[in-house]
Amino acid sequence: MSAVDTRIERRWEQLHTWGPYGLLGVSVVPALATADPHAGPARWYSAWALIGAALALQLWWHSTRPGGPDRRRTPSRAGTVYYVVRWGLAFALTWLNPFFAFYAAAGYMDADETLPGRWHRLGLFASAVVVAGAQAGGMPFGSLVQWTVFAVLLVVNSALQFVVGHLTEEETRRSRERTETIAALRQALAENAALHAQLLVQAREAGVADERRRLAAEIHDTIAQGLAGIIAQLQVVTNTPDPEVAEEHVGRALALARHSLGEARRSVHNLAPVALEHDGLPEALQKTVAEWSERTGVRADFTVTGTAEHLHEEVAATLLRIVQEALSNAARHARASRVGVTLCYLGDFPGGEVILDIRDDGTGFDPLAVPARSRAGGFGLDGMRARAERIAGSLTVESEPGLGTALSARVPLVRHDT
Repeated sequence: MSAVDTRIERRWEQLHTWGPYGLLGVSVVPALATADPHAGPARWYSAWALIGAALALQLWWHSTRPGGPDRRRTPSRAGTVYYVVRWGLAFALTWLNPFFAFYAAAGYMDADETLPGRWHRLGLFASAVVVAGAQAGGMPFGSLVQWTVFAVLLVVNSALQFVVGHLTEEETRRSRERTETIAALRQALAENAALHAQLLVQAREAGVADERRRLAAEIHDTIAQGLAGIIAQLQVVTNTPDPEVAEEHVGRALALARHSLGEARRSVHNLAPVALEHDGLPEALQKTVAEWSERTGVRADFTVTGTAEHLHEEVAATLLRIVQEALSNAARHARASRVGVTLCYLGDFPGGEVILDIRDDGTGFDPLAVPARSRAGGFGLDGMRARAERIAGSLTVESEPGLGTALSARVPLVRHDT
């Protein structure tokens, strides 16, 4: 509950607590001023006795009210007794003097917190009887006109009180619903906060796992391939007696070592591959294919079709890594005599695509056997496919034993400036 609501609630409670005292006092003053000086002592004694009883009743009821900031009562047997006795005292006082109708009007204020459900409206009607009787000139009535006026006033007072009571009940119901809604919202917010914290933890864990996979793939695609190339060059050096050939292959091994070191540093910092640092994708692929061909002695051709465009760094790096992995696989497994790499830009088509094809005339393989071999031996085709799918692309493989292999990667044409 807000501070404003608490303040309003406290003022209502103060009115319910002290209102009957004030209305009793307001009734006594005009009643004394208009009292018949020739009335007998019995009438005066009766009036003062009733006033004293009313005051004692209010003091008793005040002493039984709960303490604390929330002093609201719920209907109870004690409240019903209090309301009925007070009504009886107000009726008797009003019979003696109509001005005590002010005290009788206290029944309009607290019927909802003293009387149970169905008795609430009956209590309002009973209070309206006393007030209407006073408004009609005081009881007992001496003429038919007074009875008629009383009946009209009773209907008007009852109707007004029933309307006000209905509106009060509706407002109480809406207030209760608002309180329940606020409590439900608070619970939902607490649950959402817990879910948000859980999602943050999961996202952090997923980010760590993705970073591990990225580094593993980078090591496989760069350092591992570089080390394999270095080993191959050093094996040639070991097996050749020709110093010039040995020196040539040692130079290649040193170049591969430097290249792998640069790739390792950039993998840690998640930067683009070394080949893309100063060149666009077509130039980087041309150099990669040429260097691979020179290192392995296998003829390799590179072709570009369509209008070359400056691709987004992630797209360019993905395509370069796919080519590097495909060439590495061809060198290790295909025993090919010729390899062809084609980069095709389809910028004029809706959405735009880039297609990368790698073909070799090697031994080929059964694609259905790849998953088992891939799980046992590292990334391979699974890694290339994962790279393509990471940027909303796809990778297809066509191969048969003895008929070579064709890989085709299709990725969205995402330009550098977008």
